[in-house]
Amino acid sequence: MVENDTLPAGKRTDLGLYVTAREAYAKWSADPENVKILDVRIPEEYVFVGHPEMARNIPLGFVQRQWDKGKNQPVFVPNSGFLSAVKQSYDTEDMILVLCRSGGRSALAVNAMSAASFSNAYNIMDGMEGDTVTDPSSAYCGKRMQNGWKNSGSPWTYDVDEKLLWTDSN
Repeated sequence: MVENDTLPAGKRTDLGLYVTAREAYAKWSADPENVKILDVRIPEEYVFVGHPEMARNIPLGFVQRQWDKGKNQPVFVPNSGFLSAVKQSYDTEDMILVLCRSGGRSALAVNAMSAASFSNAYNIMDGMEGDTVTDPSSAYCGKRMQNGWKNSGSPWTYDVDEKLLWTDSN
């Protein structure tokens, strides 16, 4: 169990339920019928960066083709259909392990789900790609190569099951 005071503020949730990517895969493997994996990244990340093959993609938001100079990143707008899609896909008591790139958006998603009466949503706190390596002597310094689903040895794929991918028809 992760203590709130050791977790960065941006990865904390109202429910206080956390797992690492490795723990998430172990939970899913032990009970795949009852443990759900929700990937809240944008569809492009899901498709081109890869994803756990059992993960349903319901993006928390979308990237616009505009640049936010203050944040030095593309403009991100919320997905107005996020909660309705989550409610259509899951029951409020389901165990849902929520994944994003590195644990920030998934924390926001868990908080939105908690406010909508979901009680068993966990933040996969190291996400799909993991945390940034900070050791300046590492060839991976500045890269997301520390922990995360991709770096944990848990299986992932680029193959897309159309039934699990968010599309405009959702």
